[in-house]
Amino acid sequence: MTSTVGVVIPTRGDRPLRATIEGVLANRPAAVVVVVDGAPLDSVDDDRVDDRVKVLPNCLSPGLPGARNTGIAALDTDLVAFCDDDDVWLPGKLDAQAGLLRQTGAEFASCGIEVEYGSRRVTRLAGAAEITAADLTRSRMAMVHASTYVFRRGALWVDESAPAGQNEDWDLALRAAKRRPIAHVDRPLVRVRWGRSHYATRWADRISGLEWMLARHPEIADDARGAARVYGQLAFHHAALGRRKEARRFAALAFHSRHREPRAALALAVAAGLVSAPAVLSALHTRGHGI
Repeated sequence: MTSTVGVVIPTRGDRPLRATIEGVLANRPAAVVVVVDGAPLDSVDDDRVDDRVKVLPNCLSPGLPGARNTGIAALDTDLVAFCDDDDVWLPGKLDAQAGLLRQTGAEFASCGIEVEYGSRRVTRLAGAAEITAADLTRSRMAMVHASTYVFRRGALWVDESAPAGQNEDWDLALRAAKRRPIAHVDRPLVRVRWGRSHYATRWADRISGLEWMLARHPEIADDARGAARVYGQLAFHHAALGRRKEARRFAALAFHSRHREPRAALALAVAAGLVSAPAVLSALHTRGHGI
């Protein structure tokens, strides 16, 4: 039996949604809800494509996690899928993922992505047909992106305690993978458009989000590569805020976990004033990577 899929598109009402909605509708979902967080509903009226798109206010906690959960609660489909308001689904995404869920009996699916930054597009694949909790502990895995998520409705909800909405998607995927491995379609079926994010340079929020993840998933700190990555990120974000002492402290922790952790080296370069944090991010994004 074919499963029905409902799609949740959270938005703050400050971006054009037409390309996002058209990409979603081209995949023939059973329902689409656009959840507006902290803005008038008519801020998205001009972007609605047809009557299959329902626009709702976020009626739970303000922010991205509450908006996602508002959308989940509004659906009565077998499966739920997410698409961020700055991303675009490519043809065949839902068919491929729903088919894989049906074939494997998994609860949660992801897929490869195509990162768009400026005029460049870079494909990011996992090189695997399933993603485990150990994989997501060791690496955030950019291709396990919120806009790729398809999962069984009722199995999982977004944690609204995520500070400023940071890392709620990583937490959701990691909790899903702890239940059962994530089924992964290793083809680029979502175009993730970087450079439009509300989150990338909110350094203090990013620090809070990483500390929240370490508290919720202490196994991250027990994995040498996972610990080095997160400590390196913390060092970088502190450096971006001009907190040199904290940047050096977390860089030392990162190097202790992994001698050649590149994020720690970048953090020290930022802390020393050799390069700016936004310049580092721009260079990484051009290559389809983040910090």
